[in-house]
Amino acid sequence: MKVENITLEKKYHGAVEHWRRHNFKDYDSLLANWDRYFPTDEEFCLCAKMEIGTPDLVQIGEHKGEKKRLKPDELTEEEAGHLLAIIKAQASTEFGSIQQHAGTLERATDDQDRAWVMRVMAEELRHGYQMIHLLLTQDWSHVSGGVTGEQMVEEILSMQTGNHVLDAFNLDYDSFIDNITFAAIIDRVGKYQLTMQKVCAYKPMADSMPPMLREEAFHLAAGVIPMRRWAQRAAQGDPFITMAAVQHAINKWVPRGLEMFGDERGGETNLKFGFKDLKNREAQDQYIEEVRRMIRDINLRFIRARFTGYSPEQAEQALAELERTRGVHHGLRFEDLLRMPDRRFFRRKGEPAFSMVGVDGETFTDAEEYLRYLAKHLNEGYVASRDMRNYAQALRGVAAGTLTVKDAIMKMPKLKRVGGTCPCSKGVRWVMEGSAADTAPGSTGA
Repeated sequence: MKVENITLEKKYHGAVEHWRRHNFKDYDSLLANWDRYFPTDEEFCLCAKMEIGTPDLVQIGEHKGEKKRLKPDELTEEEAGHLLAIIKAQASTEFGSIQQHAGTLERATDDQDRAWVMRVMAEELRHGYQMIHLLLTQDWSHVSGGVTGEQMVEEILSMQTGNHVLDAFNLDYDSFIDNITFAAIIDRVGKYQLTMQKVCAYKPMADSMPPMLREEAFHLAAGVIPMRRWAQRAAQGDPFITMAAVQHAINKWVPRGLEMFGDERGGETNLKFGFKDLKNREAQDQYIEEVRRMIRDINLRFIRARFTGYSPEQAEQALAELERTRGVHHGLRFEDLLRMPDRRFFRRKGEPAFSMVGVDGETFTDAEEYLRYLAKHLNEGYVASRDMRNYAQALRGVAAGTLTVKDAIMKMPKLKRVGGTCPCSKGVRWVMEGSAADTAPGSTGA
């Protein structure tokens, strides 16, 4: 494994650092305490990491066996435009995630959990930096409508929660439970996307994926490990964390995670162009099973903490019994455990968009009844949000026949907090000549 570390041109590196000072105020604290929480890991680097030695030939699609493309103009116009949209969406998610985490970071009850989320935020910053590197090192103007690399960077850094590309990054967190559940649920989608893109026919994109994937593994751990601890505490009667609270967060994020794969009926274009190696439904199916296994593992840990004398085999038997009967095991009800929501639950994009389906697959015909059901299965903070109000309006329109599903999809989300300038001054933008950058431009082998 050999990686090349690359620093952006000074004004762009400075723009990312400037953005970070506004949106990630605990960054310096993380670096100062890095050795305390991550003593065996290499020091964090805000740079683009490009894997050396990835395959040179296209691995899938209609160009399979040909040399991978090194420049956008070696792709067809359709391919280059499609890939540019992927890169910009990826960049948006990375910066958007930091903005979401920052809102509830101080609500962590455990210093280690907080430090882990801060590391996730730093690595998301690096991933966004990496996508900016892909936008700037080549000329995309022939498929960007003449928009320059600088203008694309400006657009990405100006996005706020509410106007990012993907819905999952437009929802505010309601508590630190969201920080953790998001890492376990949504970062897992990120792992799938990066894994699928390892084969990308555009070599700079493929070279970006392995370093990002190695960091993504920590992001999943930053979600799953605290969720395991919380389940154990809930089993022991801790009044400040309950399985119901965790379930409500799962119900909030799983539908948005499923939608990040795109419409279940799509994905053929990515395979044809050689950008990904799975269609949307195939990747979504694998993701669902992986989340289901994660939830089952947490349930096993809950049972062992509830019945402290149980061996792993006895805990497995108890869980299997509860799954089969949906009944009660020595006072523990099936409803007390976590469960994977039905893939159609609370969906507003994709094939099941605006279907009225419950967590366990039950169906509803009345919109008001379904909204009352959602209010019981999502946390109170989210139920009271503008996002839920917008969803309710669209659902009522679909149910009444005054709004088509297609039009309802186009209305979600509609928070629209539009940025556009650095908060320091209405006249100053993120990218500017003479920005202070901590690192001079250049590259090193690592």
